[in-house]
Amino acid sequence: MSESQTADHRIDARWVLPMSEGTPILENHSVIISGERIQAIVPTSEAQQRYPDIKTTQLSDHLVMPGLINAHGHASMTLLRGLGNDLPLMEWLQEHIWPAEGEFVNEEFVADGTLLAIAEMLRSGTTCFSDMYFFPETVADVAHKHGIRVQTAFPILDFPTQWGSGPEEYIEKGLKLHDRTRNSNFVNVCFGPHAPYTVSDEPLKQIATLSEQIDLPVQIHLHETAGEVTDSIQQRGLRPSKRLADLGLMTPLTQCVHMTQVDDYDLGLLKETGAHILHCPEANMKLASGACPINRLLDAGINVALGTDGAASNNDLDMFGEMRSAAFLTKLASGDAGAVPAMEILKMATINGARSMDMEDRIGSLEPGKQADLIAVDLGDILVQPVYDPAPHLVYNTNSRQVTHSWIAGEARLIDGELQKIDLHGLRGRIQQWQQRISAADRNR
Repeated sequence: MSESQTADHRIDARWVLPMSEGTPILENHSVIISGERIQAIVPTSEAQQRYPDIKTTQLSDHLVMPGLINAHGHASMTLLRGLGNDLPLMEWLQEHIWPAEGEFVNEEFVADGTLLAIAEMLRSGTTCFSDMYFFPETVADVAHKHGIRVQTAFPILDFPTQWGSGPEEYIEKGLKLHDRTRNSNFVNVCFGPHAPYTVSDEPLKQIATLSEQIDLPVQIHLHETAGEVTDSIQQRGLRPSKRLADLGLMTPLTQCVHMTQVDDYDLGLLKETGAHILHCPEANMKLASGACPINRLLDAGINVALGTDGAASNNDLDMFGEMRSAAFLTKLASGDAGAVPAMEILKMATINGARSMDMEDRIGSLEPGKQADLIAVDLGDILVQPVYDPAPHLVYNTNSRQVTHSWIAGEARLIDGELQKIDLHGLRGRIQQWQQRISAADRNR
């Protein structure tokens, strides 16, 4: 069978940004898709001759790039978007978020909230997201049904929640989910101990052992605020990062969320262990938690990926906005306008995210043999004219409204800005019902 006979779809674009090492932005190129994978990336003039009769999408003003990877979030917390604004982290959690979760979180809440999050992410260019929340089985099922990739970090805490009675049950349920989804093309599972201050030593030791045995990542909130670090030093005599390292939980499988507090010891530890940083700039800014020094981390060779955190603390799941915020916050905090240039920010939102999830062999860049997860961004939109340099333009001049198409595993999920698999009318009605119930309960507390 000839090469053209195995191809299914040709996407002709004004620009292709592969995000692969050493490959520059390509002008007037085409992405050739066969099944769920990328078959080739070739000049459009050549593609027209080699693949003349296959389905073709012509995007003459667009840039095609890998789908964005949201490396940390709490998808179903979209239902709590805007609840308790303008409050510091612990007051926001203790007086608004945790009471609402205690009253309302169940499988139905998680299903509707996750679907709302998926609709928002697909509309804004995300094709893979990481989620840490209750009822991860429901998150996995909703993501699989709607054809979006997810790394679901099953929650582990010392105390009972709606999902389980304590660490033993959380781990048992999470490993069952891993067994059920191990052959899925869309669902990956990882350990999700919430934070050092909510999980004691024995469960953390068990997670470290199991993670190494079955090669499963661990995602944990770490050094989110200065208060967290100060409390740990006062109560335990060591920084949270040192405690995790002593327990065997700082490894190349560890995904450290936030890390707004980084000293020289932390920097050396991260470099030595190969742990990853998941940077959530907008949530950190809104909650005044601090600024992760991504320039120092990247200069030290530490992998830094980008996430939105939950919509309750962000308040959106827009990775284009997150890229811009990450770039500007870093320049402001470091006092260096040249800190972390745009291409590094783009890596954080694509290939670095894939690397943090141990998925860089499948997604995160456009290369033959990889999964066909890609998006198209309309750079012909008058709102982003003129275009001098397309790659930095994505970070500094573009927003998610310019995302027009997305494909995941070769299947269209967004065409001309229209979602292909989600009933928005029915979803909107359910969301309004949740809003009325949650709002009434919050007022009455």
